Amino acid sequence: MIDQQQLLRNETLQSIADRHSIRMFTDENVNEDDILTILNSANQAPSAHNQQSWRFLVIQGNKKSELVNLITINASRFPRPTSALLRMAARSIASAPLVIAVINTGELMQRGPELFEVDKNVARDFFRIMEIQSSAAAVENMLIAATSIGLSSVWLGILIMIQEEVLKFLGNPGGEFMAVVPVGYASKTSSGPKKRSLDVTVKYL
Repeated sequence: MIDQQQLLRNETLQSIADRHSIRMFTDENVNEDDILTILNSANQAPSAHNQQSWRFLVIQGNKKSELVNLITINASRFPRPTSALLRMAARSIASAPLVIAVINTGELMQRGPELFEVDKNVARDFFRIMEIQSSAAAVENMLIAATSIGLSSVWLGILIMIQEEVLKFLGNPGGEFMAVVPVGYASKTSSGPKKRSLDVTVKYL
């Protein structure tokens, strides 16, 4: 059970508890200072060997509309469950004033074998996982920062199904797609899903 008194004493814990996925937004713009706050928070995340092999692309206006069209067109290629999720992602992106795309550059995968003097083929998956973990930490920072300043967001990972098309659209065909995060003001208030009890998810050894 969440200790409400503890949350009241600590704004960071309160933001973590308040954060939940919002998929529909108002048309109110997000000011530049708030965008930079979110991006700076993402950039402060821990990264494997401090390589910081993430890149953040802010997409707005016509470019955002083009991304929505790209997703909608490609959704028809997939069976209904995947197609429905892609179309839902497109609607979220369309309603948000901006989205932030997150990609991995692959720099750690390229430099890792040299840094650790290990075989490239053996090391590739290891360093790829570390890049993913680093960027995942950056996205979580982004989501919590948005919540802390009164904004809403959602982590869209389904676009991995069309990552080649998305990367080409973003102009980074050599990278690896991680996420697209719509950001804005929630169109209606809601509470997040109930989380499993720690009795279920934690085991002391």
